[in-house]
Amino acid sequence: MSGTITDPVYKTEALIAEDIDAYLEKHQHKSLLRFITCGSVDDGKSTLIGRLLYDSKMIFEDQLAALEADSKRVGTQGQEIDFALLVDGLAAEREQGITIDVAYRFFATEKRKFIVADTPGHEQYTRNMVTGASTADLAVILIDARKGILTQTRRHSFLAQLIGIRNIVLAINKMDLVGYDQKIFDDIVTEYTDFAHSIGIDSFVPMPISGFKGDNITASSPNTPWYTGPSLIQHLEAVEIDNISDQRKPFRMPVQWVNRPNLDFRGFSGLIATGSVKPGDSIRVLPSGKTSTVSRLVTLDGDLDEALAGQSVTICLADEIDCSRGDVIASSDNPPEAASQFESTIVWMEDEALHVGRSYWLKLGTQTVSATVQEPKYTINVNTMEHLAAKTLELNAIGVAEISTDKPLVFEPYADSHTLGGFILIDKITNRTVGAGMLHFALRRAQNVHWQPTDISREDHANLKNQKPRVLWFTGLSGSGKSTIANEVEKRLALMNRHTFLLDGDNVRHGLNKDLGFTEADRIENIRRVGEVAKLMADAGLIVLTAFISPFRAEREMVRAMLPEGEFIEIFVDTPLDVAEARDVKGLYKKARSGALKNFTGIDSPYEPPETPEIRVNTVEMTPAQAAEHIVRHILPLK
Repeated sequence: MSGTITDPVYKTEALIAEDIDAYLEKHQHKSLLRFITCGSVDDGKSTLIGRLLYDSKMIFEDQLAALEADSKRVGTQGQEIDFALLVDGLAAEREQGITIDVAYRFFATEKRKFIVADTPGHEQYTRNMVTGASTADLAVILIDARKGILTQTRRHSFLAQLIGIRNIVLAINKMDLVGYDQKIFDDIVTEYTDFAHSIGIDSFVPMPISGFKGDNITASSPNTPWYTGPSLIQHLEAVEIDNISDQRKPFRMPVQWVNRPNLDFRGFSGLIATGSVKPGDSIRVLPSGKTSTVSRLVTLDGDLDEALAGQSVTICLADEIDCSRGDVIASSDNPPEAASQFESTIVWMEDEALHVGRSYWLKLGTQTVSATVQEPKYTINVNTMEHLAAKTLELNAIGVAEISTDKPLVFEPYADSHTLGGFILIDKITNRTVGAGMLHFALRRAQNVHWQPTDISREDHANLKNQKPRVLWFTGLSGSGKSTIANEVEKRLALMNRHTFLLDGDNVRHGLNKDLGFTEADRIENIRRVGEVAKLMADAGLIVLTAFISPFRAEREMVRAMLPEGEFIEIFVDTPLDVAEARDVKGLYKKARSGALKNFTGIDSPYEPPETPEIRVNTVEMTPAQAAEHIVRHILPLK
């Protein structure tokens, strides 16, 4: 039965309106299943969700009235209810009849609560689909019985498998439009089985449905007597959710917060990712490796005798050991690894492409570290599963690449733990989430290379030279006078018996960086290498002067982060483009304007001026000598 708005038997659960507290109490202890619907465009994803909401009596009178009006105005089902309109909330979606953003809806049955995400089918919205799938326990992959398996069906199946969704329902929809033909159903299942096995999907549950007519949605349909499996709702109510399987794994809890309300209480709060824990259990805190014993499991409702995966608790330990946000408390006899170099799969979610070598924030669980992504080994054509060579990752691209972090990450392979294996990448300048990824394994070299302790510290080196180390980072356009001013500053510091070294952009490219060009990726790597060298020289106690265009803020901030606070001094040699171009001592601007010199900063490659430099010198108003004097006066008081 397709249903009509005026159906007199349709009524939402009275308890919602009569006693909301009683309604919430009734549903509080039910398990929650998160699932997504995905597939090709017009396979009926939104219609199916609308049907689930309708059949579970989750639509109120005002919503029904609005649905009736919208169905007549922009619906696609004639005079009948267009269930898709319950989910397609964006005006652009309703006008085009497609899903663009991820739409989340809640509904409940007598046995379980559900949050369903309606994900877009178009390839350009792959990032939206990945977002919806990242928290899902199950995926309903819809196929239009008239069209069979399409490219988008294959893509979303691959993405579901990539994200680690273990429970797959193959819902062959619109069976009413093919006369409920069993042969069509069997042929599609056979074809999908071969494809699923090829991408690592070992099992799935196929079922013939009609989201519009309601066949095999809440109960078995008389129109498909040849189908003996469960209805969609029956399967959703019975399937095992990830929390249950996570409880059988070793104990891990990322620490979100150190709970210390007074001098007599100290606990570590977080959500248990996997396993279980009891008072008396031996634990290990990572990455430090310190061990202790659980003394209490504290919650708002009182102490627990045992806590399981999916529960939020505060763990009190028998010993006073160092533990803070970002650490992981784990079972002592089976702890996770800690490493700083990994192979990973990355889904790029930003319009601006990945900058190879640029430092991004990597957030994994409660850990946040600086990370750089190397050139991808390959990208994956999600339509053909072909591996393709690539220099970077564009919007919606999926690639395999190595990642390096500035300090060890406590992790597990994503296949074993979504919490300790899944991460996001955040642009340090814009704070936008630019990528999401899955860690596969730590690279062997990360485990074989260790810091060698030395007895003479960087403080000893500085004391020997009787000075505070600094990195004076001169940045500005070509022709602004960076090298000239840096040279003047070094001469003045030498007269004051200061120990210095000048790293000049042109000079470095004769040796250390002679293998690099001037593409955006090479410019990033150029600055990364110079930053590492400058850091080593500062460790030796020197005052390091660097004269580089260094056009990108992110790389300048990357170098700043390498050094102790206060040692990086950004000096903006502020010269307007027309002035720098008029000087053109090396003739580079002329070549760039003629097209003979590509990727030249200020012409066809951007320069991002510092927003809050420690020192700014205006070379239009100041001579190099005056600028140098101004800089020296600024830095000398910083002993």
